[in-house]
Amino acid sequence: MVTLSEINITPLLDLAFVLLIIFIITTPLLTQSIALRLPRGGGPDTKLAKSDIRTVEISSSGVYKFEGRQIPLRTIIADIVQDSRANPNLVVYIRADKDCRYDLVAQVLDGCQRYGISRYSLRTDPTPR
Repeated sequence: MVTLSEINITPLLDLAFVLLIIFIITTPLLTQSIALRLPRGGGPDTKLAKSDIRTVEISSSGVYKFEGRQIPLRTIIADIVQDSRANPNLVVYIRADKDCRYDLVAQVLDGCQRYGISRYSLRTDPTPR
């Protein structure tokens, strides 16, 4: 009679690789954005480094999202101020649905201006040529 003194780790490795593949596929799907219809206008952008951009999104129903997370405007402004102190090249992209109330956009602009953040961009859907 032979007893096995080793554990076969092949099924464990198979399971680990399957889980790794599942996480690799599903992680990009978890970073969802608000479905926005941006107003028409503007032109193509100059390229900026991703680390220099912070994005605020405003839905037509008044929901704010910052970098994909739904959080209150007060927290968004505090995060932008903190990030701008760490990175002087920071640009705030404001993506507002074309049907949202203007005062929602104005509140973001006011928060940026109140803390001396002058580099922001109101995002539009570029006009087709």
